[in-house]
Amino acid sequence: MICAHKIRLHPTKEQTLYFAKAAGITRFTWNWALAEWNQQYEVGEKPTVLKLKKQFNEIRRERFPWTWEVTKNASDQPFLDLGKAWTAFFEGRAHRPRFKSQKRSKPSFYLANDQMELGDHRVWIPKLGWVNMSENLRWKGKVTGARITRTADWWFISIAVEVPNDHPIKRSAAIGIDVGLNRLATLSTGEGFENQKCLSTALKKLRQANKRLHRRKPDSKNREKARRQVARLHYRITCLRDDVLHKLTTRLANSYGIIGVEDLNRKRVAQNRKLARSFSDASLGKLLNLLTSKVEQRGGQVVKVGRFFPSSKTCHACGWKWEEMQLSDRAFHCQNPQCAYSQFEQDRDSNASLNILFEALRLIGLIDQAALDTGSGGA
Repeated sequence: MICAHKIRLHPTKEQTLYFAKAAGITRFTWNWALAEWNQQYEVGEKPTVLKLKKQFNEIRRERFPWTWEVTKNASDQPFLDLGKAWTAFFEGRAHRPRFKSQKRSKPSFYLANDQMELGDHRVWIPKLGWVNMSENLRWKGKVTGARITRTADWWFISIAVEVPNDHPIKRSAAIGIDVGLNRLATLSTGEGFENQKCLSTALKKLRQANKRLHRRKPDSKNREKARRQVARLHYRITCLRDDVLHKLTTRLANSYGIIGVEDLNRKRVAQNRKLARSFSDASLGKLLNLLTSKVEQRGGQVVKVGRFFPSSKTCHACGWKWEEMQLSDRAFHCQNPQCAYSQFEQDRDSNASLNILFEALRLIGLIDQAALDTGSGGA
């Protein structure tokens, strides 16, 4: 199993300049290879990654001598990345490879396992030396490679490590989760996790920073300072959101072996002008992705319930459906006189989480449909 540990670096000014130069060479090599690929493909040739790399190395010392100032991986890895990008495009898994912009693309470059060495809170990089890391590598195993990237004003190194597959601990407990905007997640046990709304909380500061950015003169130092401030705000929002998501998903993955979730239609939600920003702020898609990966690593199972399953409109005890239920109705009223919950108001999200749990257990064969129809599932 391959795991990655992302660690913040503390480079000096000279080392920061090296990182920027290596990232620029990586971007330049990618754009050169992509341009050559497109040109050869248009004239009827069949370009390959190895041919392009050989062609680049033949003219590199004469036309691009400055590419030798950094590690060789900065000019070698882009060819392999381009080959993977074209493979994904031809298989229909990604869009067509595009040229990388100096302003919009994320600066990064790759390091092979033979081009780096790890020490105590530091990493050795060719033609640069030792660079301070904020912490040591978390896992023990064979290092397969690393990638150095810049986010806002900070540089990070993501180290990939091949670790042995531990025997997962089987947990028999099951739970259903209903995700939403008012509450980020509501468990079938009745516990709820509030949506922190990280973007909405910082939206005022973000708007002020963006206005300050657009008032600055293009290509000026003050505009660059304003741009970096906006980037730092976005990074802070991302860190706050990721902290909430990781803590929640880790707790659920360590406690339950079977987790039922609702399969969300993310593209359709993004088209709703009134709720698109709120859904993006909650990052429900990332929540489900993190939950799925962590549960599977621990030997559990995430069961996705169909997106058209009426979890909110159905009473979990008797199966009665409230067809006229609106989004503004936050309490569920069961109108079946024979239902034990007909005299009580149920929380909408708690009722939905219980329905998701029962439907997930039915999908994997732990509960039959007859038991649900007779209402025994809610007992």
